Amino acid sequence: MMNYRARYIKTKEANEQHNTQQTDKDSKKQKSNFLEAISLSHEGVSKPDRVHPMDIQMAVFHCADSSLKQLMVTKLSQCQFALPLLVPHPFKQQIEFPLWTFRQINKSWKMRNTNNDIISKVQPVYKAETPMVSFFRFGSVSSSKSQLMNNLINEKHNTFFHRNCPGSSRTRLLMDGVVEIAWFCPSGQITDKFNNCVAFCNLHGDAGDNEKQLQILTEMSSVNVVLLSQIDKNDKNVTKLENLYSDSKPLICLLSEDESNVIEMDTRKYKIGLKERNQSEVSEELRRAINDCLSSSSSASMFRLEDLAKRSDIRVDEEDDEDCRRERESAQQMMSLMKNKNLREIKESFLPCQGELWHLWCQKNKELHRPRGEDIKQEISKKQTEMKKIREEQHKSHNNEFIEGFLKQINAYATNRTFFLKWLRILLNEVTSADLSALQHKYDKKWSTVLQLKGNNETEHLKEQRELEKISKELQAASFGLEHIIREIGQIYESCSFVKKNKTDLQFDFSSLPSLAAEMMICGFPLELMDGDTAHVPLIWITAVLDELVQKLGDQRVFVMSVLGIQSTGKSTMLNAMFGLQFAVSAGRRTRGAFMQLIKVSEEMKDKMKFDYILVVDTEGLRALEFDGKSTRHHDNELATFVVGLGNLTLINIFGENPAEMQDILQIVVQAFLRMKKVNLNPSCMFVHQNVSDVTAGEKNMQGKRQLMQTLDEMTKLAAEVEVDNAECFSDVINFDIRNDVKYFAQLWEGSPPMAPPNPNYCDNIQELKKTIISQASKSDGMRLKHLKNHIHDLWEGLLNERFVFSFQNSLEISVYRRLETKYSKWTWTLRSAMMEIENILHIQIENEEINNEIDETELQRKLKEKSDEVKTLMSNFFEEDTDADILIQWKTSFEIKIKDVQENIVRETKRKLNEMLQQRDLKKKIDAQRTQHENTLLEKSKELALKLKDKTKNEETLKREFDLFWEKCVKNITTDAPPIKDINILKAVRTLLNDIYESLNVDQWKDSNIFTLQNYSGYVQEKKSRGLTESGKKTISGSFSHQTESNIKAFIDDIVQETDKMIQLFQISKMGYNNSCIQQLTDYIKSEITGYEENSEKKYLFKNEFFIDLVFSIFKKAEKTFNDQHRMFREVNDPVLYLEKKRNEYYSIFKKYCQGATSAVIFGEIICQKLKEPIEQSVYKQTARDLADEIRSNCPSLNGNRSNLEKHILKKITEEENLDKNMNYINNPRDHFKSFINDEVHQYISDQFSFSVKPKMNQNIEVLQQKILTAAYESTEDVQVKSEDVDLWLKFFTQKLSDVLIFSMKDFSGVNHDDVDDFKLLEDVMRKDLPSIISDISREFNTDTFDKKLDLNNRPDQILIDHFCQCCWVQCPFCAAICTNTIEDHDGDHSVPFHRVTGINGWHYRGTTNLSTNICTTSVASNDAGFYPDSTDRRVLYREYRKAGGVYSKWSITPDLSELPYWKWFVCRFQKDLEEYYKKTFQKSGKIPDEWRQITKQEAVDSLDKYI
Repeated sequence: MMNYRARYIKTKEANEQHNTQQTDKDSKKQKSNFLEAISLSHEGVSKPDRVHPMDIQMAVFHCADSSLKQLMVTKLSQCQFALPLLVPHPFKQQIEFPLWTFRQINKSWKMRNTNNDIISKVQPVYKAETPMVSFFRFGSVSSSKSQLMNNLINEKHNTFFHRNCPGSSRTRLLMDGVVEIAWFCPSGQITDKFNNCVAFCNLHGDAGDNEKQLQILTEMSSVNVVLLSQIDKNDKNVTKLENLYSDSKPLICLLSEDESNVIEMDTRKYKIGLKERNQSEVSEELRRAINDCLSSSSSASMFRLEDLAKRSDIRVDEEDDEDCRRERESAQQMMSLMKNKNLREIKESFLPCQGELWHLWCQKNKELHRPRGEDIKQEISKKQTEMKKIREEQHKSHNNEFIEGFLKQINAYATNRTFFLKWLRILLNEVTSADLSALQHKYDKKWSTVLQLKGNNETEHLKEQRELEKISKELQAASFGLEHIIREIGQIYESCSFVKKNKTDLQFDFSSLPSLAAEMMICGFPLELMDGDTAHVPLIWITAVLDELVQKLGDQRVFVMSVLGIQSTGKSTMLNAMFGLQFAVSAGRRTRGAFMQLIKVSEEMKDKMKFDYILVVDTEGLRALEFDGKSTRHHDNELATFVVGLGNLTLINIFGENPAEMQDILQIVVQAFLRMKKVNLNPSCMFVHQNVSDVTAGEKNMQGKRQLMQTLDEMTKLAAEVEVDNAECFSDVINFDIRNDVKYFAQLWEGSPPMAPPNPNYCDNIQELKKTIISQASKSDGMRLKHLKNHIHDLWEGLLNERFVFSFQNSLEISVYRRLETKYSKWTWTLRSAMMEIENILHIQIENEEINNEIDETELQRKLKEKSDEVKTLMSNFFEEDTDADILIQWKTSFEIKIKDVQENIVRETKRKLNEMLQQRDLKKKIDAQRTQHENTLLEKSKELALKLKDKTKNEETLKREFDLFWEKCVKNITTDAPPIKDINILKAVRTLLNDIYESLNVDQWKDSNIFTLQNYSGYVQEKKSRGLTESGKKTISGSFSHQTESNIKAFIDDIVQETDKMIQLFQISKMGYNNSCIQQLTDYIKSEITGYEENSEKKYLFKNEFFIDLVFSIFKKAEKTFNDQHRMFREVNDPVLYLEKKRNEYYSIFKKYCQGATSAVIFGEIICQKLKEPIEQSVYKQTARDLADEIRSNCPSLNGNRSNLEKHILKKITEEENLDKNMNYINNPRDHFKSFINDEVHQYISDQFSFSVKPKMNQNIEVLQQKILTAAYESTEDVQVKSEDVDLWLKFFTQKLSDVLIFSMKDFSGVNHDDVDDFKLLEDVMRKDLPSIISDISREFNTDTFDKKLDLNNRPDQILIDHFCQCCWVQCPFCAAICTNTIEDHDGDHSVPFHRVTGINGWHYRGTTNLSTNICTTSVASNDAGFYPDSTDRRVLYREYRKAGGVYSKWSITPDLSELPYWKWFVCRFQKDLEEYYKKTFQKSGKIPDEWRQITKQEAVDSLDKYI
């Protein structure tokens, strides 16, 4: 902020009153005359003097450190105030020359030469050689010396503070002896008071009392001006005046008590009277006298600030400050390397990495992102090779002493880094400013000539244009600042990062370089974000610097504010004034590209803000001629899009009131905001209308704002046409309040530069704008530094691809969405796990016949409510409390709906399964009853035999022989009534059925082929005609068979496979048994689906009979294991020979006890334990399976995330095994491959963790069950003893207490005689004794293979996880077969996938050739020229317009992107021969694999999966 009125703020005593001082009230009672009243003394009531404003200034100056002093003096200079030159110490007898405070001040002026041509000069003030006019006084004088000097320099502005200034007081403490200096800078106009730049020095106080200051001034001045009153011969200062008069230097005496006009007393000795004279006349006479003295040839002494430092009798701040002196010497040592070198050649030799190599790399990178021609991948490969060579050349380039010195110095004294950087910037500016200023003036002049010739004289115009480009290159070469050094370091870092090793001559590890830039940003230095010379963002460097910022500051929140406007309209000046920044504003140093600077939010402001820093982005102007001399609207659009997209708030800076200029910039700005809207970014903006002549009028009425709004609406319509949008007005594009979001600014200068001070109204406008910005910013969350890094990457990558809206990918949103998907996977797993527990309990109750009515969804929802509420709370907390809550909020509603849908689906599916169990229970009652009857019949008969043999023999061998004879006879009788269940041969049964039903089909000739592994279905298809087939008969489609047709048939087959899998599960063969009707149902379904598919009017083909046969056999061959496994389980439970044989030992044990005379309670106790064995076993396995599924999902790396994480591990496994069959299964049948992979992972986990986790878990579950059973026995005994001693009642109590944990009920004991059991305590004791042996028997069989044998498919841990992961979208990209990553099956919106594959993997080849394609979808759609044939016709569709192909193509979102997954490039190289053999085509000619792909190692391919997925 630079408001010069701040110096005039008055101080006020705490008890000071504003009322007018009055005389004594008693004096009012008597009438006094005027003379008496006016002569009354008021000495007793006089007020103390206020603090003098200059005392405040000097007090702050004395207390400030060197940085603050420099800032103070710089701001004073900007306000056109005089600056402290010689400052006496208030307590010591020392005079200080604060040279350091002048180092950042430049002065510019214009003057005319002898040919009357205007010459512009820009110089650091400490280097400027100018005449110096010194002013001092002897004694007390009535006239103000400072006021006289102001009238001489700028009568409209108080350069020197004087006694008549507002706030002045009669006393001052710190100004006496202070020498102030100011410069008059001419503007090259005839009205200039002096023709050259002139320094004016003002010694405050009596010169006689400040002899050292007087001596210094008189020795160094060109002209001395002394202010005197009447002096007599005895005055102590007479000698000094005599010496001045006798000196050869011009002397001008201003006499306060003399009334005479200017008189030349002697050669260059003048006197001018001041008494009772017009001040304007005095000033004019004084000006003429000074000019006469300066124009005299003998007056050749010139003053230079730096020369003052050579004096030994004063203290120089730079010499006394050790840090400052040391860093100056270091900077001078670096600058010495530039000595005697042509300025325009320095950059080429000192900064080789950013020269031609960097320019060429940027050009290649843009070409890489905007490929042309058909052979995209070869072009891309060529560009990548060229870029690689450029990087290697950059890396090989030798570091020079300059960069090495810079790095050494900046690392040597980290705490004093700021001094060194400031010194280097000062010295660089000193070396380059003069040349830059001259070149800029030359450039501007030539530009004006080019503009004048445009459209008039074409030949001359082209000639001048070439001259302009030449000057432009000179300007570019001569520009050498701190930003160029940092840019070079950035390129050193990028080249080292690329080749992954340090430069041989680099003394520091390249990985430490970003830390230096981050430290500079923290210290307040701007960092170049976009290279202005190449209009390119060095992403690797910027990313690394921001990563370092995160390391040093933490992942702080930043509010990004950017500015956009026409060139040279005061954007940087406005930002510097508003926030005290350091963006370059000096002449010849216009902003190129974009710079960013950090501002820390103060502690007192943090309560109002939601962020920690403000990041200000300053940019080059729009409508600027680039350094090649050509106006580029495309560049302006690119820059505007980047800046608008980057900022949370963008200031649109408009200068002046030229409608044409305003319209031009507004169209660019509106188009940028429209692009943001289309990619779901929502920045805000404010318009700053600078240099408006009548600010108050613009604020008081809305006319100007209405005109602006009208223009914005018109520009919106134009921009909407370009961006293909339906926006009608600006408010359709962005939330914009015309009343508060438009600010009018007064002119920057109060008068005409270079002597004009800043306009105080401009400062007020700045303050008002700052308040509005802070108000708006307080409502924003900003963004985190990591997010900013990603955001910059996304914006720049989108811009590189030209079609920004089509290309933009918000990687932050993608990352956050992936995290959300992982959470979503956990939430759905929580619901699924809870429902499995509920389902298990209800299943047990159904089997125990405690539930006999259909299950209702409402009841299931009620049981799930607790877990559902828990998930809702977890979701709510995640969306509200996550660090990215502002991004997540956009998906909150959709994911709430997803969770609701998933819950409803889980409930619906559970209801269906439970009701099917209910139906199946009733259907298999006969089977269960028959089995129970067999078991109980054997028990009763064995009891009868035992009673016969009781007391007849105690011989174990005899008993065993008798029992075996009895057993064989009984089993034979049972199997006569119920024959054994035979094995099944599914494929044979299918063949028989098809032969019987479809006699016309030649089924017997079917060969063992797998339709799922075929890459071409053309042999199965014949063309349609309007009525049946074509005349040529059953003609096979071959050459014209389109890839889309292949994709359609493959998708059709996949759908049938999924549906038949479901049907097979619904058959419940393990419980209901196998029947040939299963085969018939499946084949009928397949036939009906094929018929329906063929009848689709859009299909131009029919399937041959071979398709039906192969599809049926392939499906049944795939399902054969499932049929056999389920049939085996049914046999083991229901085949009397098998299940009775398993119980043989149990029955023999009971038989022996009968023979031994055991009581009924003992026998019944053993029977109960034996009957509990199977339910216990089932319960333990089912519970362990659920526990295992949960544990595996948590601990297994491949299964503990979302589906993308699962796919990453699948690809790693493929890489590890290098098995083509598995590879192609993954490509062609991803869902099956996923299922197979999950199955393998689960089995591997069980195998690896069996001893450590699985078996202990099983033991724990069985121990819990054992305890529950024994507890139930105890409680049942207690209950019966209280109520009545009835064994049936005991059994009822016992089974009811276990009804939620075991499939075990009273019906299991139908036919078992237990009426004589009356000792329930004994019964309980028997169970307590026998049950552990049963538990032990079950535990003994625990092994890694028993899950598959003991459990239905749906209850196994692998199937539980398959159900969780595989209920999602499985649609594959029509080009490369990548799988859509959406977690919802049949989801809304487009299919998408983060990384596509090489299309040749999916069999895509060039039409009319056998050359497989090496294109990748995301690069293909980035091309302007490449195309494909979506069907068998000659219709060619451009890849970038792929949706126009219709069908499956229109349902995919493929974003242009060059960040391809290296994995697939390695995959193609590794399996090239296998793929060629598989598809009977080759990677040759147009499909030649780029050599660069072959350099990707297997490890790099695997690493890329971790990096990108």
